[in-house]
Amino acid sequence: MAKHRPIRAPKINHLRAALGATIIATAIGAHATAAGADSVDPAASTGHSAVAPQAAAQTGRAGETQVNVTAAQVLAVAKAQVGISENAYGGGTKFQKWYADSQRAAETVARDGGSRQDYVNAAWCSMFVSWVGEQTGARPQVGWDAWTVAHAKWFAANKRWGTEAKPGAVVFFSWSGSKSLDAIQHVGFVVKDNGNGTISTVEGNTGNGKVEERVRPKSQVVGYGYPQYAG
Repeated sequence: MAKHRPIRAPKINHLRAALGATIIATAIGAHATAAGADSVDPAASTGHSAVAPQAAAQTGRAGETQVNVTAAQVLAVAKAQVGISENAYGGGTKFQKWYADSQRAAETVARDGGSRQDYVNAAWCSMFVSWVGEQTGARPQVGWDAWTVAHAKWFAANKRWGTEAKPGAVVFFSWSGSKSLDAIQHVGFVVKDNGNGTISTVEGNTGNGKVEERVRPKSQVVGYGYPQYAG
């Protein structure tokens, strides 16, 4: 499988960076942070964060827009994608193509630099989660981003973050076991808590660049984002 191409921002001057950080902190009550390059899951998953230099608030706040979608409906759509695979260049999935054409791509390009086209071959686990939210009508609660750290911080900023595995929750991982949001490397959906220290999940861009159902140890979980589903 081809190595993913991380999305990186161009150099900006210190004044612009300071102003951007101030605006972001004011908008979501959180600090802008730096992130490293994609990392590799030692359990054979690929690296999954479309890398960006700083976190930013997404348009809208979780909970402001109610959705008439259940966790079961979201998981059904996610599971229906199992088996979809990236191409030899680490891209070509419908999730990446959708994101590249989305309004959110324009916003994250403005935030991170690069171009929309960069997303077509970028790491796509967070794009998969975002796509499922869009297809089910749950995007206002699931959120959308290409960068796992920013996606997690959106949940945290909207007080939809915790440590309990719930079906339909958006689960964020760090292979090192870190509990820092800045260390997040991968994201997926919780299917269930197995009650034995593991969770069952459905994830994009895992294994050999596919959508798969997985069993993960909770020790690798940074935390969970909780969409406010119907029912």
